[in-house]
Amino acid sequence: MTSWLTDAVFYEVYPQSFQDSNADGIGDFNGIIARLDYIRDLGCNAIWINPCFDSSFYDAGYDVRDYYRTAPRYGSNEDLRRLFDEAHSRDIRVLLDLVPGHTAIDHPWFRESAKGTRNACTDRYIWSNPGTQDANSPYESIHGFLCGISERPERAAINCFATQPCLNYGFGTVTEDWQFAADSPEAEATRLLMQDIMAFWLGLGCDGFRVDMAASLVKEDPGHVWTSQLWRKVREFLDERFPEAVLVSEWGNPSEALNAGFDMDFLLHFGPSHYMDLFRERPFFAGDPQADIAAFARAYDQAYADTYGKGYICIPSGNHDMIRMRDTLSEEQMKLAFLFLLTMPGCPFIYYGDEIGMRYVHGLVSKEGGYERTGSRTPMQWDGSTNAGFSAAPAEDLYLPLDPDASRPCVAAQRDDPESLYATVRALAALRRTLPALAADADFAFLHAKSHTYPLVYSRHRGDQTLIVAINPSEQDASCTLDITPSDAVFTLGTACTWQDGALTVPAASAAVLRV
Repeated sequence: MTSWLTDAVFYEVYPQSFQDSNADGIGDFNGIIARLDYIRDLGCNAIWINPCFDSSFYDAGYDVRDYYRTAPRYGSNEDLRRLFDEAHSRDIRVLLDLVPGHTAIDHPWFRESAKGTRNACTDRYIWSNPGTQDANSPYESIHGFLCGISERPERAAINCFATQPCLNYGFGTVTEDWQFAADSPEAEATRLLMQDIMAFWLGLGCDGFRVDMAASLVKEDPGHVWTSQLWRKVREFLDERFPEAVLVSEWGNPSEALNAGFDMDFLLHFGPSHYMDLFRERPFFAGDPQADIAAFARAYDQAYADTYGKGYICIPSGNHDMIRMRDTLSEEQMKLAFLFLLTMPGCPFIYYGDEIGMRYVHGLVSKEGGYERTGSRTPMQWDGSTNAGFSAAPAEDLYLPLDPDASRPCVAAQRDDPESLYATVRALAALRRTLPALAADADFAFLHAKSHTYPLVYSRHRGDQTLIVAINPSEQDASCTLDITPSDAVFTLGTACTWQDGALTVPAASAAVLRV
């Protein structure tokens, strides 16, 4: 595992919505370059860019048409290489979004695979015999089949949308004559293709990849045994050729993902983590009396024990697939949430605009397969100028409409306000770097995380430094007993904590980082 992750704070850039540099209404690489100083000044030293390869854009870039070329709307390969160089000159690392499980339906590989005569791509996708399965319940991890679209009589398996045919990594359990084993030459060939794609971009300056649907590659694979083996082979390849390259998985189960060779895995809106209990569904950080932090703590403790020393668990503020945090939390509650995010182990991820409390925009028509996610993908709000500083294009040409609320938050209004959400996030990111006990790999333990009870209290430790983090989003003061004695606060939100007779009292809507 590469050393630069120990103090990494990531910023997720949705490229089409971040900054437009050429007034076509769509964000681009040059726009990202123009905002790198902003990302650095916020306190982020790594970015994850959502898919930017050539695409049909039925699914906002998660339907790749050419893995070796960027989408022209963002710029050229050379523009992306310059972005890498400009980021590195500011000590910022860059991860690209890799989609290994499927391609666009109009990818040249699929067009060749669909032909009636055998060729190099015939077995690159999963094709079932016609009529062998009910299309409504075909196979684990296959969401359906396409038929009537090719010279071949078989049906093509898809991963998500009908425009995303599955690449062939084989089956862990082979039950039909058309299925390839996970260790077959055909399945291995697909893995080698992905390794070649990784090497291409790493050679141009990329620092690693966030991997889409990382657990989905091998079908009919209980426990993801074969999929894990596949990723361990990829990790061996990277360790030999690109040892500093980072792999972050969209797996949603760190206990599996980190043991499969990933450096980090996200807690997500699916999987066993209870992540949604934090910020979105009866959220703990909204101070709901019925909120239950204990389920999250139990799941986190288990994942932490399973993965200790093997990699990191990432907790994001949100992402392009979730309703924005601001939809369920106030800006003051978001300050407490960010104190949590930036003091927990692993590497925090900030979704663009969350640092200023950008809102989810309700009622938008779906764009590029966004559906209910579309409202979380609107243009970044930089200032009070035309189009909030995102683009000089006419409003009707913007990738998505802006938040129409006249009081929408923006960077310019918060940047010099010491009480703003932006200022809080920036201060917490700086604090994280100055305190060794807040490093990604510093030790961690829950001290108080009870069902339907506040506060949440945990410790971080490295060397001779121990810190206690105490958070109470509720509307009443909350107390708990501790076996260790806190001293002065190094960071406080709201009213200061008090310590008396072995009990820590955390005032309502407040939080603190305390020395021991």
